[in-house]
Amino acid sequence: MIFDRLNNASQYDVLGQKIKKGFEFLINTDLKTLPEGKYEIKGNEIFANVQSLKTKPKEDKKWEVHRKYIDIQYVIKGREKMGYGILEDFKKVITPYDNEKDVEFLDGEKFNYINVQEGDFVMFYPNDVHAPMLSVENDEEIKKVIVKIAI
Repeated sequence: MIFDRLNNASQYDVLGQKIKKGFEFLINTDLKTLPEGKYEIKGNEIFANVQSLKTKPKEDKKWEVHRKYIDIQYVIKGREKMGYGILEDFKKVITPYDNEKDVEFLDGEKFNYINVQEGDFVMFYPNDVHAPMLSVENDEEIKKVIVKIAI
């Protein structure tokens, strides 16, 4: 898991061309005016999902993990709390892995939280279990983009 600000994205170019291309989309796109939806950056290898959603109390969290894609979750507007943990600490399967949706829901007892605000991103790898869209204080409407990068 990597947590940083988008203005530091060039530091992560060393992680590969796909990640660099994902950050280039975030940097070179007017995200505030971009409508919700899916945007292909490089076919199914790199794409972005723009969403406007309402955060929820952390008691309603769902721990998810992906096997095929790295997530770069970037907050365009508002703020959210994200839970994160290491896959080996999440032993209980809530919903088995869905190959088509590339998601599995788990439960565990060892995790942390970070507050993510406008301009911040969090990069989750397949070993990073995460619970996004949680309220920092009160439920609020946020806009975010999730860049999916095939591994």
